Amino acid sequence: MDLSLLVIQTLNGLQLGLLLFLVASGLTLVFGILDFVNLAHASLYMVGAFICATLTFALGNFLLAVLVALPITAAIGWAIERFVARPLYARDHLDHVLATFGLILVMETLAHMIWGPQGIAVPLPAWLNGQVALSETLVIPSFRLVIIGAGLAAAGGLFWLVNYTRLGMLIRAGASNRVMVGALGINIEMLFGLVFALGAALAGLAGMLVAPITEASIGMGNNVIITAFVVIIVGGIGSMKGAFIAALLIGLIDTLGRAFLDDLFKLFMSSAAAETSAPAISAMLIYIIMALVLAIRPQGLFPPKVR
Repeated sequence: MDLSLLVIQTLNGLQLGLLLFLVASGLTLVFGILDFVNLAHASLYMVGAFICATLTFALGNFLLAVLVALPITAAIGWAIERFVARPLYARDHLDHVLATFGLILVMETLAHMIWGPQGIAVPLPAWLNGQVALSETLVIPSFRLVIIGAGLAAAGGLFWLVNYTRLGMLIRAGASNRVMVGALGINIEMLFGLVFALGAALAGLAGMLVAPITEASIGMGNNVIITAFVVIIVGGIGSMKGAFIAALLIGLIDTLGRAFLDDLFKLFMSSAAAETSAPAISAMLIYIIMALVLAIRPQGLFPPKVR
């Protein structure tokens, strides 16, 4: 096995895992605390990418566009919580699914009307568009390292927020017993709005970071949301630690499986059979892992201590 290829694919898996964590962390906050199934979380991923793309051309600076787009995406998330999610908290999950699926269609139609059917390629500044040579045979795109660094910084900031701030204390209390939190005089509606806005900002940040690679396009979050649900099921619904570890695990397994599973299969089957079966099995790996976790530990690998 080529060591340079292994390092590159591991970094690819780490990048994917951190992007998944940004999406899954907001999803697990909303699902774990508000008990609200938000399929439209994928649309916030898409909207964040489009807003960042627009601001990049308007401001001429990608990083400045990200900083301006984050509060805008958070405000959109707060508006969705206030006018769509809040009236549905007392309803069952099927109503949540139907309402947020309809919201996906509305947001994609609005994106089509505002930005058109074509995707928007997001230009990077020259210093982010180069490569970093770690050795003669190991060259890594600079922006990949930026995504990994931003993902780790966001994870560290979220860990600090949840564990060492008053807001984090309220979030953890709301995840354990939101009725008691409300009975203690906490403005539960404001707390829910802040949680929803934070989740929207995290999903939007993931879309902003991936837009220069894949471009901002309509429906870009539809596949991501499926994998994000896999992450929170494997990690444990409502657990930030579980979302982080599961996202890295899923990202690495998915990337390394697609890159090296055929080589592993060639050790005990013909090359033709390995090249035929490996892509199909690698595409199913994360769902196989989810099925195993549900069978052995239905609450997830790292469930919250109290639910």
